Amino acid sequence: MNKVIQQNFQVQFNYNISFTEDVFRAENTFLKEVLTSVPSIRTAKAVVVLDQGLYAHQRQLIDKIETYFQTYHKNITLMGTPLIVDGGEKVKNNWNSVESVLELLNTQKIDRHSFIISVGGGAVLDMVGFASAIAHRGVRLIRIPTTVLSQNDSGVGVKNSFNYFEKKNFLGTFQPPFAVINDSYFLDSLSDRDFRSGISEAIKVALIKDVSFFEWIENNSTLLNNRDSKTIEHLIFRCAELHTEHIGTAGDPFEQGSSRPLDFGHWAAHKLEYLTNYKLTHGEAVAVGIVLDSSYSYFKGFLTKEEMLRIITCFQQLNFQLDHELLFDPEDKNAINPELISGLEEFREHLGGELTIMLLKSIGKGGEIHEMEEEKLNESVAFIKTFVINLHAV
Repeated sequence: MNKVIQQNFQVQFNYNISFTEDVFRAENTFLKEVLTSVPSIRTAKAVVVLDQGLYAHQRQLIDKIETYFQTYHKNITLMGTPLIVDGGEKVKNNWNSVESVLELLNTQKIDRHSFIISVGGGAVLDMVGFASAIAHRGVRLIRIPTTVLSQNDSGVGVKNSFNYFEKKNFLGTFQPPFAVINDSYFLDSLSDRDFRSGISEAIKVALIKDVSFFEWIENNSTLLNNRDSKTIEHLIFRCAELHTEHIGTAGDPFEQGSSRPLDFGHWAAHKLEYLTNYKLTHGEAVAVGIVLDSSYSYFKGFLTKEEMLRIITCFQQLNFQLDHELLFDPEDKNAINPELISGLEEFREHLGGELTIMLLKSIGKGGEIHEMEEEKLNESVAFIKTFVINLHAV
């Protein structure tokens, strides 16, 4: 006789995405308040992991962090010296980076009632989050994103990852952070290229969820190019807000289904990153992927020509390169690169189930399909090539 015990329980996750300026300034008590917000902890213990790219621009940062913890030593304790790890995607391709974080947690006796503070760009946050999730089945993680991309997208969600088998994010966990602290102070250290890169994720979420936000980006491209602080702060806040609303209300925060709307434009982007050996930044690759899928939406009859041209023009006004050589077949520049098409199967495998691709029904409204036609992809890349060469060729 068959017997069944049915297990059914729910776990509620809550965390704040907060905004501040100069979080490690001794007079700024915000981080101390976050670390001491658990009533059962008398003195909060924490380790810190720093992005090398950030540290290269702010050599005083370790001293600043140590001074901060010393200022509030009655309430918080820094365990060991902050660990510096590689910045950028290479930190997710080197297993030694994961081991270095695990060794830090072990050496400093960091347990599930202590904290690990990750300070850096999206790749560093991904790797540190992955390491913290597998240590003791989950050490409390505080993310301090330091780039536009990580503050408005990757740093505010529930995913952590590491690249493996030459596949982006093959290893990973769904582990919500204890807190996210967006610090505008760190944005000043970004190059123009890295600053621009993060804007593509804002365009992405606007295109599938909020037409008024897309119009705002169109109308403020000059201010964004000039790195106007108030303008970029609004872009980051609204983009982060739309991402978190989707994660919290769409009914699939841990991606158990085969639909992932927030990955609009990403099937091609992930493959482009790999094909360029990650010389193309994530945001740059996403811009190319979005334009490809927007053009495809037009050639499938979902999107009007006017809407498609607005999308391409918006990216161009923000100085994104949209005609990367790896987009095209080396033997036929009017056809898509066959290596890029292989990214569709990798995307399906990563999600599981059937292939599900987000396209556009209109600006501000997405719609899903389950197959991509190579003929339409060829038309799309041929159009992109023509449009980029001559804005008046269409």
